[in-house]
Amino acid sequence: MSEKKVVKVIKREERVQKKASARAARNNKRKRPTDMVATVSSWVNDFQQRQRTETSKAIENLIRARQPNEA
Repeated sequence: MSEKKVVKVIKREERVQKKASARAARNNKRKRPTDMVATVSSWVNDFQQRQRTETSKAIENLIRARQPNEA
């Protein structure tokens, strides 16, 4: 009938360290998706910027090519 129960003694320093490591793990989990979103957003912005410059150059070339024919 008498069962010995094991009681684990956790010292204050260990408790503080566990809380700090748990916070760091939570922050890492939150940071990963944020980093991925930032990376993809920068890719999209780069692609859009390249497209805009290429389009504007193509339009300018068409306008220049057309001007001598009209004159």
